[in-house]
Amino acid sequence: MKRAVVLGAGGFIGSHLVERLKSEGYWVRGVDLVFPEYLTSSADEYLILDLRIALSVSQAIDDNFEEVYQLAADMGGAAYVFSGKHDADILYNSALINLNVAKICAENKVGKLFYSSSACMYPEYNQLDPLNPKCAEDSAYPAQPDSEYGWEKLFSERLYLSFQKNYGLVCKIARFHNIYGPKGAWNNGKEKAPAAICRKVISSSNNGFIEIWGDGQQTRSFLYIDDCIDAIRLLMLHQEFHGPINIGSEEIISINELAVKTIAIAKKNIAIKNVAGPQGVRGRCSDNRLIKKELHWEPQVSLDLGLQKTYTWIEKQINNSL
Repeated sequence: MKRAVVLGAGGFIGSHLVERLKSEGYWVRGVDLVFPEYLTSSADEYLILDLRIALSVSQAIDDNFEEVYQLAADMGGAAYVFSGKHDADILYNSALINLNVAKICAENKVGKLFYSSSACMYPEYNQLDPLNPKCAEDSAYPAQPDSEYGWEKLFSERLYLSFQKNYGLVCKIARFHNIYGPKGAWNNGKEKAPAAICRKVISSSNNGFIEIWGDGQQTRSFLYIDDCIDAIRLLMLHQEFHGPINIGSEEIISINELAVKTIAIAKKNIAIKNVAGPQGVRGRCSDNRLIKKELHWEPQVSLDLGLQKTYTWIEKQINNSL
């Protein structure tokens, strides 16, 4: 039986990844500061540990595991990442975690390590045109991320690649593009745009309005959680290709258009009011040419279907809380 550690197992992607690994027959250790909020983890062992502390990482990775998945980070949605109020914590906490994980994985000679980077590490100057963002993997340099979150992700990519070069630690690196779906944050200030818009629309009365930050013309692509987990597993199973690689959708959409889709699901008459607020780069969309070539992967869940599933789940959460 293969053994895997999922760091960040209490988070949205990490909790879904634990369930996938268990369904594939793995023995799984989950590690986080908290338990998953919206599902009961099926991990064989779940440790509550602060990975900013080296001793905690030694406890988390204390055996010769075949696979380590490093998804633990200080992160959130636009309100958390782009306000500037959390920059010091984001840089300090996530950098400490990755410094500890890289060192201890190398010392314990783990089989393979997966690191979840982010599309936020791409240069801001390539993402000024909302209709034509450039996010190919080889466009990362000269570096100019639009946030400290992006700078930390870029640093940690180089950290893991250096440990691969100098210490033989096999690292697989993926740059996530806005992963969404059920059983994730939707009302705590760290939710991503699809969840935030679903919550606003569900909570709004008919003939009311919802607020969208910025002019709403900023564009993004959004990838459903099941497709994300599929891509992670394919990358880890590939013997030769290591990345970094984009994991995302090429289905680009403006934030106002995303709101219109959500309002249509609700079958309500709701207006959109654009207001000042953090919004990040003007345009971002996954460039999937490399992942198609190397992993023969492409998303299976359309934005329409994924948004419907997410809306239905959040609606249930709101109704249950009344």
